[in-house]
Amino acid sequence: MRGGRMVFRDLDFSLAPGGALILRGVNGAGKSTLLRVIAGLCPPADGSGGSGGGGGGLSWNGEDVDADPAAHRARLCYVGHLDAVKPVLTVAENLAFWGNVDAAEVGPALARFGIDRLADLPAGLLSAGQKRRLNLARLALSDAPLWLLDEPTVSLDGDGTAALVSLIADHRARGGSVLAATHIELGITGIAVLSMAVLAA
Repeated sequence: MRGGRMVFRDLDFSLAPGGALILRGVNGAGKSTLLRVIAGLCPPADGSGGSGGGGGGLSWNGEDVDADPAAHRARLCYVGHLDAVKPVLTVAENLAFWGNVDAAEVGPALARFGIDRLADLPAGLLSAGQKRRLNLARLALSDAPLWLLDEPTVSLDGDGTAALVSLIADHRARGGSVLAATHIELGITGIAVLSMAVLAA
């Protein structure tokens, strides 16, 4: 429920290790809300977990995620559709803050998205596409098994999208899973698609 309105209902799906699930649907279908629910940022109105438990419909390996919210947060990396860039910090400092590492350690993650040369630049000077690359570089630092991506290719050019697809492939090869809301074809193999429809008011 958002603002007293039912955003979605009757969803039932699972995501295996190494799997990728793409959320599709028009604006307002609840894709972002679903990602926020899974991330623990928005409480579900109702639901039951995969093994008959509660958890508002969320379970991890059959266990109710509400049993240990901190453990659930630790196993996911959420990248929203807005770029949470602090303009007064440098590019490297932003990524170091997100990854809880020293700024000297973020070079390889920045290089993954071709922005390592901008490491010492104030992030407020970046273009929209560069800010998106910086936001996505968090994934290269994350060892969380579940990635939640909300419109990850917004403002990205072809090279940036290719870098993201490559990073997703590496993550899945290590047994990681990806749940992404996107309107474009990423060219990812072995994906499942969940189509979400706007509910009548």
